[in-house]
Amino acid sequence: MHVLLVEDDAVLADGLIRSLQGHGMQVELARDGLQADLLLQRNPSSSPALVPAFAPPGQLVVVLDIGLPGIDGFEVVRRLRARGDTTPVLLLTARDAVEDRVRGLETGADDYLVKPFATPELVARIRALARRNAPKSTVLALGNLVFDSGARRARIGERALELSAREWAVLEYLLLQAGRVVSKQQIIDTIAPWGEDLTLNAVEVYVSRLRLKLDGAGLSLRTIRGFGYLLEAAAAS
Repeated sequence: MHVLLVEDDAVLADGLIRSLQGHGMQVELARDGLQADLLLQRNPSSSPALVPAFAPPGQLVVVLDIGLPGIDGFEVVRRLRARGDTTPVLLLTARDAVEDRVRGLETGADDYLVKPFATPELVARIRALARRNAPKSTVLALGNLVFDSGARRARIGERALELSAREWAVLEYLLLQAGRVVSKQQIIDTIAPWGEDLTLNAVEVYVSRLRLKLDGAGLSLRTIRGFGYLLEAAAAS
């Protein structure tokens, strides 16, 4: 699960990032409304971005403070909905006036939580929004590999394919780009939240592991020197 946290209070943001990551969430931080708006334009819910998105389609929840520098949270939500983007938004604010809550929901937010709040409640609300917005299962098939992103299962013939979370993310991206050369940096930009440490060498390690695990899948995962990687069905012998 991916979360875009929009919070200008550095201490609160750091604490929330640690808490959410501790619950298995990948967190991207924006410190003002303009940065959040730009990130959300880069990561639309219903159409491919022109540049790699930081979260897969339908797998993002926005946790948005209202009182932000630049543009406030209300304006971030208004712009998001004006673009037809249905990404779920949870507003965080110290404002507990009824009119603020009503304004936030009428602007297009999906939920509202007043500071101070209990972290377990925040986590529960994020998960509820994610379940509500969960994409339908997408099954990708190439060679002898069947990859079910919704059920989080993959198999080669009748053999289950055991993958780490990072290996899963790399393989999913390569399958979505099958037949096209992708660079290591494109992989990093797509599967790792900004600010998270993922190196070019780490990508090489994950690809090397995938080559071993994909033995018998009828696939070719080639290194195109100077450009990146190409995944395609192996040529018939």
